[in-house]
Amino acid sequence: MNTTPTTMKAIVYTEFGPPDVLRLEDAARPEPKRGEILVRVWASSVNFGDIMARSFRSVTPRGFNMPFLFWFVAKMAMGWRKPKRRILGNEFAGDVEAVGRDVERFKPGDQVFGCASDRFGAYAEYLTLSEKAPVALMPANLSYDEAAVIPYGAVHALSLLRRAKLQPGQTILINGASGGIGAAAVQIAKHLGADVTAVCGGARLDYVRALGADRAIDYAEQDFTRSGETFDVVFDILGLTPFSRGRHSLAPRGIILYASFKMRHLMAMALTSRSGGRRAVCALAPGSLQDLLAVKALADEGKLKAIIDKRFPMEEAAEAHRYVETGQRKGSVVIVCKAPDEGHGRNGSRATGRPLSE
Repeated sequence: MNTTPTTMKAIVYTEFGPPDVLRLEDAARPEPKRGEILVRVWASSVNFGDIMARSFRSVTPRGFNMPFLFWFVAKMAMGWRKPKRRILGNEFAGDVEAVGRDVERFKPGDQVFGCASDRFGAYAEYLTLSEKAPVALMPANLSYDEAAVIPYGAVHALSLLRRAKLQPGQTILINGASGGIGAAAVQIAKHLGADVTAVCGGARLDYVRALGADRAIDYAEQDFTRSGETFDVVFDILGLTPFSRGRHSLAPRGIILYASFKMRHLMAMALTSRSGGRRAVCALAPGSLQDLLAVKALADEGKLKAIIDKRFPMEEAAEAHRYVETGQRKGSVVIVCKAPDEGHGRNGSRATGRPLSE
């Protein structure tokens, strides 16, 4: 007799809107197909992609931080009037519960972390992914909740910073340093030997300093483009700095690296690509398995860490989103999908069983 549960708890939303559209409900438990793994999710995160997807109906082409074609493709994927993907969550950590036929990289019991990317689905007790997706064995020195907040931002930061060809001793300013990509970029840039200036909101200055930033600037108090200081690289996460203004903050052969960009940024890149001087560079990060494996190696070496601000149980997902949207968080925010008494955690007290108000 098959006693495998057919349902699971999941945070679902059936309409776009504010945090209150998120509800904890029963959902069909997925089963791994050929080449897939089934992950029992311990923890997921609340990041920019989750917030954007939840409220996507109100995101206009003008308000979207990429060109119209990207907005249109995202709209088709997410849904025009109602969400096509009912479960959010694009990064996670957990245990492999089962594997489908022909899976070679994983076995049941493996502790893994990774990105569900634009498929989402990590705000649930179970998640299926291809074994070829960006998923890997967890870094040995991280707990589940710490591992759950690293993959998406670090994978993208690592891929994008390669475009900058950052060298030891160079200077970099990271605009948007307290988000997932920015926080990882601060640490990776320090690992590469750069001098790092981080720009973020005043509530998170101590956070980016704790990540390793040499200096931290409150964007509400100081406009870095008017300071007179120059950098080899300006890494603009959300594309908020026009090249016409940001170029004054560049060294003679410096670049502004845009992780998000509009047509005006692409035009600036086209116009400066052969100049031999200050340049704009617009880049996309594919979020590959190879990049995640490189991120795991950095975390294993202690070069990447996670600073958790708050943890919320699944039934308080709306409150978790609401807290992130206040702009007052001082680190990553975790949604705990598996209670500590459901099974042993990694290294006992290092698991997600810390006080949820921590």
